[in-house]
Amino acid sequence: MKLLLDTHVVLWATRAPEALSKTATVLLAETDNELLLSPVVVWEMAIKHQLGKLPEAQPLLADLATVRRDLRTAPLPINDEHALLAGTMNWAHKDPFDRMLAAQAMLAGAVILSVDTAFDDVPGLSRMW
Repeated sequence: MKLLLDTHVVLWATRAPEALSKTATVLLAETDNELLLSPVVVWEMAIKHQLGKLPEAQPLLADLATVRRDLRTAPLPINDEHALLAGTMNWAHKDPFDRMLAAQAMLAGAVILSVDTAFDDVPGLSRMW
């Protein structure tokens, strides 16, 4: 299964694994799953860290290569198709990070791994937690 990791999943998996759900822990450990990490997650962590809202992101931002290796993630680059869908999807949720992650997951045929139930309102998007 393809899984796109939400920002908090990356943070919790690397800094506070006890915060993950049992399902998320199993899905992350299953080596047959393809774990995807979007630059949106890095962007969100960097902005929130810079604003002082996410001090725990600093070690992750300082060593992204290790984070990617430890979590066994493949990159999911952003392209024009993602941007167009994120900007035009029929979803009342306005968070640009979430909109891009939703668009990327849908177009990649991935399930979004997230605690955020707002993703459940996106037609055609599957979320697991």
